[in-house]
Amino acid sequence: MGKPFVSVIIPTYNRPLFLSELIESLFRQTFKDFEIIIVNDNGDKVDFVKDLYPELEIEVLEMERNEQHVQARNRGVTHSKGEFILLCDDDDLLLPGHLKRMIKEIKNCDLVYSDAEIFDYTIENNIRVPGNRFLFAYEHEVEEMKKFSTFVPSGCLYRRSIHEEVGFFDPEMFNYWDWDFYLRVSERFLVKRVPVASTLYAFSPSGDHLSGNLKSRRFYLDQLSRKHNLGDLPVTNFFLMLEEPEVKARQAATDRVWDGQPVLSRLVNKNATNLLEQLYGGA
Repeated sequence: MGKPFVSVIIPTYNRPLFLSELIESLFRQTFKDFEIIIVNDNGDKVDFVKDLYPELEIEVLEMERNEQHVQARNRGVTHSKGEFILLCDDDDLLLPGHLKRMIKEIKNCDLVYSDAEIFDYTIENNIRVPGNRFLFAYEHEVEEMKKFSTFVPSGCLYRRSIHEEVGFFDPEMFNYWDWDFYLRVSERFLVKRVPVASTLYAFSPSGDHLSGNLKSRRFYLDQLSRKHNLGDLPVTNFFLMLEEPEVKARQAATDRVWDGQPVLSRLVNKNATNLLEQLYGGA
């Protein structure tokens, strides 16, 4: 088997349902020349996805201890073989034409990212059923990105060779690893926003997206600011930040391509559900 054109890097930790939906969304991609590297951050085994999707080139890497998502991504990138890398969180989804369009758009630049639809959900019969949804689409202006990042890391595609100049993801940035990576890349390489909302960014109403641990975020935001000389950056509720006048002024037109339907993975099939129960004692 030759080298894949793209390496998809997915860190994961004990979210088999979400991970299976993401793998299903990758199976549906119209572009097929990619490998999937799942980095299991010392959680429950996830090898079952290879049995569910034998058509895909999937490799599972096991972290010896839980080192959190940034180190897991670095492990995946180090192990990758593709000329290009695509990042994705294990609970996000990519619409079928996403990868094909990203590859088309990256021809004259080094990193591309799409807009997104952010959605909340309920879980019914082992399926995430989307609820509220809204567009996340903002003009790409490097100077403005130093004040508030609208870079969407899930679904971004970039040349693997970038790491030879900027290094790997910085675990000391933790919450802001993606903002830090964007800033380092944009200093040396051409970054492009693709105006299509083909990444689906999931958030749970019970999670930390609405408020979060502000004390922890303050610490890492200060680290980011010192590293890039960004000055005094505010820590605030994510959704309140979107209402700031200077952020709203950057709202941009985008192609909305999602029909709002859930992604049904093979895990919801009878046999696959039995497999999940054997492995995890039920969902």
